[in-house]
Amino acid sequence: MASSFSFSFSFSSGFIAILGFLSVLFLQIQPSHSLTCSSQQLSGNRLYDHCNDLPQLSSYLHWTYNSTKSYLKIAFLAPAKTDGWVAWAINPTGLTMLGCQALIAYQVDGKMTVKTFNVDSYQSIAPSKIAYDVWYKEAEYSDGMMRIYATIALPSTMTTINQVWQVGSSVSDGIPVAHAFQASNLNARGTLDLSKGESSSTTGGDDKLNKRNIHGILNAVSWGILFPVGVIFARYLRTFPSADPAWFYLHLSCQCSAYVIGVAGWATGLKLGSESAGVEYSTHRNIGITLFCFATLQIFALFLRPKKDHKYRIFWNVYHHSIGYLIVILGIINVFKGLQILDPAQEWKRAYVIVLIVLGAIALLLEAITWTVVLKRKSSKTT
Repeated sequence: MASSFSFSFSFSSGFIAILGFLSVLFLQIQPSHSLTCSSQQLSGNRLYDHCNDLPQLSSYLHWTYNSTKSYLKIAFLAPAKTDGWVAWAINPTGLTMLGCQALIAYQVDGKMTVKTFNVDSYQSIAPSKIAYDVWYKEAEYSDGMMRIYATIALPSTMTTINQVWQVGSSVSDGIPVAHAFQASNLNARGTLDLSKGESSSTTGGDDKLNKRNIHGILNAVSWGILFPVGVIFARYLRTFPSADPAWFYLHLSCQCSAYVIGVAGWATGLKLGSESAGVEYSTHRNIGITLFCFATLQIFALFLRPKKDHKYRIFWNVYHHSIGYLIVILGIINVFKGLQILDPAQEWKRAYVIVLIVLGAIALLLEAITWTVVLKRKSSKTT
């Protein structure tokens, strides 16, 4: 039985290695950008006075400003899937998506179209009239690039505009679905000096992206890994007398650590929510609140645990085990919900799936060993 006890410590060492591997989720791959704006050929031999290689999303803006008649002609180009969308917008109030007067191009019934959107909410958008007259608009798709052509009437006093551009992966029921939240998406914004013919950008989205990454890592480690590992310690190691009381302290340390880390992740989520007015992920948020409440109940239940021979101990066991397994299930579900929202590179999602497969395989192996030991003990007692 001593070997079983040493196995528990080797398993915990392997778990630490898994945590180190998962920490690479902090890294985000930045897309490469090729400066090809000046060499692009536009359909209809369209020509513009200025051409800017936008610093995010491999996008480009060709534009001409007529100061006499106060209008702006633009050609916006960005790579997109056939069922995706691209957007270019003017925000008269700031460098955020909220408040944008947007032109969004996507396919409707197999044909490219461009529609105007007044983005006054993050929860839902619909085609609508915007603050500026659009005299002309057209959309094209070829060679993996979507193009928006438009002529926009501007106030004569507007010589500098806040521009925001974006790329999305899908359209549902004729409405663009929310874009990803990688650094390139959050930083796709800047200013356009119409009088000087200059374009500049900002990278202020990095801080929010880092907070998202921290929130994701803390919750993945807490609810998605530590809690399941703590359950494995409690369920299987206590079968072996030589692992008592080590299994209890391993279980307790895992679950308490998971709770502390989970509370930190929950707090970062609240902070992100307060800084992102109008952005709501109801299912992810509600599961997170439920996890926090259940985990808090588990911590308090520790102080109310009856002794082994107490008549109410069986009811406490049923409660403790049921809530524990529920936390594991909801935690894993919410980690995948978070990955869907954060939308990291596919290899990070696969990495978490591999971690779950490894934990599942260990649990199945220990389940078989445990039942073998239990059945042998019953057989010996019967004899």
